[in-house]
Amino acid sequence: MFPRPIERAGTGGRALYQVALPVSLIIWLLPLIGIAITSIRPASDLANGNYFGVPSQIALSNYLDVFRQSPMAQYLFNSLRITVPAVIGAVALSCLTGFALATYRFRTNLLVFFIFVAGNFVPFQILMVPVRDLTLKLGLYDTVTGLVLFHVAFQTGFCTLFMRNFIKALPFELLESARVEGVSEFRIFWHIVLPLMRPAIAALSVLVFTFVWNDYFWALVLTQGAGAQPVTAGLYTLNGQWVASWQLVSAGAIVAALPPVAMFFLMQRHFIAGLTLGATKG
Repeated sequence: MFPRPIERAGTGGRALYQVALPVSLIIWLLPLIGIAITSIRPASDLANGNYFGVPSQIALSNYLDVFRQSPMAQYLFNSLRITVPAVIGAVALSCLTGFALATYRFRTNLLVFFIFVAGNFVPFQILMVPVRDLTLKLGLYDTVTGLVLFHVAFQTGFCTLFMRNFIKALPFELLESARVEGVSEFRIFWHIVLPLMRPAIAALSVLVFTFVWNDYFWALVLTQGAGAQPVTAGLYTLNGQWVASWQLVSAGAIVAALPPVAMFFLMQRHFIAGLTLGATKG
């Protein structure tokens, strides 16, 4: 059922693996390397057609120009204002819904769970017009609150699937023994289940943080100004009116990618542990 470890493969298989792995890694990293090199390339190189060659000089000033020529600091702050509340809201709701769907047995349990899961398979493009009209009617268009509420609603389905499967793998005897002792359901959730969910919460927080921070589609659909736009949509302002400033766009992309990358490396141990525990049973 599972692939055989490479150590048990034949000589030809191991040789092919040793060649294919670095080649695949280079191909995968090539666009990122190109963006990193372009971010330190002077504008004169791009004007002269030197797109892929060695830069004539290292232009670290591009990173300063990103903040000078656009409200990049405001865009980063907007992304934080959108992402952090969305992560907290989606993870908090999914902890409650996952606990209910994993521990309580009622007639429509499976139906409710399928509704949460089915929302993940709806193409988000077909939601563009109704979601935009809804934000206009509620006065939430071009606001941070509108983006936060949308991301909480959109991410809760996947988070509930993740949390429900994780809680299903916990020893049910712990909950039963607490109920026999007369402990309330909220205290069971708060003092027994929630501490055991820390690896899953950490892993899910990293995933949702990355999803929301890197969102570009809804940032364009639901915002139109620097007051509420996150950094993914704000990168467009780095292009000139007549000429595309690709060195600034690349530098801005590097700046925008740093927070989720940093969060992943800081939470890497918890992220891997949470994925392992939450995805193997359920």
